Amino acid sequence: MTARGTPHRSLKQRLADGERLRGILLRLPSETLVEMAGVAGFDYVVIDCEHGPADTALLQQHLTAAAAHGIDVLVRVGSAEPALALRCLDLGAAGLIHPHVDSREDARRAVAASHYPPWGERGFATYSRAGRFGTVTAADHVAASRETLVVAMVETRRACADADAIAGTQGVDAVLVGPADLAADCGFPEPCVVDGLIARAHNAARANKRAVMTIVPTLDAARAAERQGAQLILYNMAHVLVATLRRLASSDRTSAAEDVG
Repeated sequence: MTARGTPHRSLKQRLADGERLRGILLRLPSETLVEMAGVAGFDYVVIDCEHGPADTALLQQHLTAAAAHGIDVLVRVGSAEPALALRCLDLGAAGLIHPHVDSREDARRAVAASHYPPWGERGFATYSRAGRFGTVTAADHVAASRETLVVAMVETRRACADADAIAGTQGVDAVLVGPADLAADCGFPEPCVVDGLIARAHNAARANKRAVMTIVPTLDAARAAERQGAQLILYNMAHVLVATLRRLASSDRTSAAEDVG
């Protein structure tokens, strides 16, 4: 979103400065969790409009809540959905995660949907929320849009084989491997097979000086990913919350049984 007042360092700038950033993956509706993430001190949230409801009215509410707490929002759109990408950016998303990027051409289309000309093909407007409803100049709005973070998701064996070309595409800022889709594409092989493909994609990202984003279920996994060079840690909150609830439910029943005994 076009900034005013105190300068806001974008996620892209922070990555360029070598920062390691932590975020959480949420599906709509989860406005309160967006606020809680900001209060807790996370750097960003990802709103999932691929596997979650792609409701832009709800998304605007989430973006407004995030802005109130100074936390950036990335949105995962569906495959080859430039119209949705446009609306998410107009609403003020800090960047986009594009799933199922299998080739250099897919990566180019993702970049084109994420940026104004000459970098891309995004339709231009300053009267959106991102343009502060028409109160900024076109030049300032374009300058702010250059900070849009573009994340390419690698989710197939073909994509891993072409990871160097994908990561090397101008305008791609980070690479995220989708481990579940990758495993499914490979026929759910032994974990070592998927791990090898993930390592190949991550190596390609680093070789092209792109950030590695990694989805993790636990703090230990996050620390391990950071040791391996990931700059963007993304907690899967569905996993985190269900695991926490299960522990709480199990603990209560165990304690009750011990009391009865």
